[in-house]
Amino acid sequence: QVQLVESGGGLVQAGASLRLSCAASGRTFSSSAMGWFRQAPGKEREFVAAITRGGGSTNYADSVKGRFTISRDNAKNTIYLQMNSLKPEDTAVYYCVAGQYGRLRSSYDAWGQGTQVTVSS
Repeated sequence: QVQLVESGGGLVQAGASLRLSCAASGRTFSSSAMGWFRQAPGKEREFVAAITRGGGSTNYADSVKGRFTISRDNAKNTIYLQMNSLKPEDTAVYYCVAGQYGRLRSSYDAWGQGTQVTVSS
């Protein structure tokens, strides 16, 4: 099993940037696709971004495409989510995930505890 710990969340104004990090431990990090999901109050948990084991392919939700960038550093067992031009609707708890590459929650078998991102207007 892999353990995931997110960091980097916070309160920012609309238009600002944040970078989330997720440190992984446990099973071989480089054998897992990784991703980010988010859940806003009263809403379903939704896919944000994913990256393949080697980092060669990425996938984004339409709502974040062009503003967010997912990346990974296999030497540091860490993935990142660079979030630019943040909007109030990006406010949510962001979860780091590990598993099979995809956009479905069922693709991932390891979840972090989440980090809060709040964007004020």
